[in-house]
Amino acid sequence: MTNATAPRVDFAAAAPKAFKALIGFDASARESLDPALVELIQIRSSQLNGCAYCLHTHVSDARRAGEDDLRLHMVAVWRGTEHYFSPKEQAALALTEAVTLISVGGVPDEVYAQAAAEFDNTELAHVLAAIFSINTWNRVAVSTAKAACADKH
Repeated sequence: MTNATAPRVDFAAAAPKAFKALIGFDASARESLDPALVELIQIRSSQLNGCAYCLHTHVSDARRAGEDDLRLHMVAVWRGTEHYFSPKEQAALALTEAVTLISVGGVPDEVYAQAAAEFDNTELAHVLAAIFSINTWNRVAVSTAKAACADKH
């Protein structure tokens, strides 16, 4: 969500090395992860961060990849609709919420333990990297007032 009315910096044009580094980090974060899981992580983080641009992008990407519309509608309330999500997806969503909202209570041991039980160390590191990446993209998009329906980052 943004209240910006004045033009803001074009981050990609003004800081191309930083922008390219973020693209590279995002690509490496996705390695070894199910693309559908990555989209769920990106959708949930974007919801929590109020990033309309990234939410639009990742819901659209998930639909193109064949994700079920009903599951996409349930991401925001996944804790009340766990039967739509596998234990692995639930662990990733819980970890996404904890990391995205880290100032609220850190990453509780039980959330981390649930994720560690579902993912091996390499997968867990990549899940964390995917969460870090989308949080960065959310902050870029919200800070620069990226339009909700603009081209994908």
